[in-house]
Amino acid sequence: MTYHPFQIIGADRPGRWVVTCDHAANTIPPDLGGTLGLADTDMTRHIAYDVGAAGVTKALAQHLDSPAILSNFSRLVIDPNRGEDDPTLLMKLYDGTIIPANRHATIADVEARLNAYHRPYHAALAGLMERPDPVLLAVHSFTPRLNGRAPRPWEIGILYAHDARLARPLMDALRREGDLTVGDNEPYAGPLPGDAVDRHALAHGHPNVLIELRNDLISDAKGQQHWADRLAPILQSVLADAGL
Repeated sequence: MTYHPFQIIGADRPGRWVVTCDHAANTIPPDLGGTLGLADTDMTRHIAYDVGAAGVTKALAQHLDSPAILSNFSRLVIDPNRGEDDPTLLMKLYDGTIIPANRHATIADVEARLNAYHRPYHAALAGLMERPDPVLLAVHSFTPRLNGRAPRPWEIGILYAHDARLARPLMDALRREGDLTVGDNEPYAGPLPGDAVDRHALAHGHPNVLIELRNDLISDAKGQQHWADRLAPILQSVLADAGL
């Protein structure tokens, strides 16, 4: 089977949402030998991809009758949710784990990975965002606990930068559910300069929101479907009420 660095599902769906999963896969492309020198146990951890996020993305996009784009390379190959000049674009150490194949990577190595994986993904996402009045919905997941750190209490986090037109009412709606601890730019700060949200939404004034789900809640198909079922009507309602 021919390798492709991304997957698009439902390109012809008419919905306004464009649902993205920047860290959908833990795939190491064949051109890199299919390995970065890490143990299989490390490749199934959050350092390699956003556990469970791909399933949530696909189910949400179906609910929203909108397209989805999912990466098909590990964030450790090169991170599609980083700008090309970001120092964390190619990680050599992540959550205490050294990435052997990245340890001595050269500028030429980074450029080759940008051309093979990162840039094709962003070109495809830019194409999806050409639909009328697009709304970018980025889906990510986070580990319940980083090595040596305190447990993270949030089931879901909402990330945003200066544009909180969707993020604020979405957080309010989620808190009204009554059973959720909702992170306000937690467990991470909002989008970084040059990342996917900045590049494809903020730079063009498009409404956007980034959702982080705790990955122990979406580690299987049942959990992924549950969260998509729960979030889709809330997202639709928030967008309608915001008048965007």
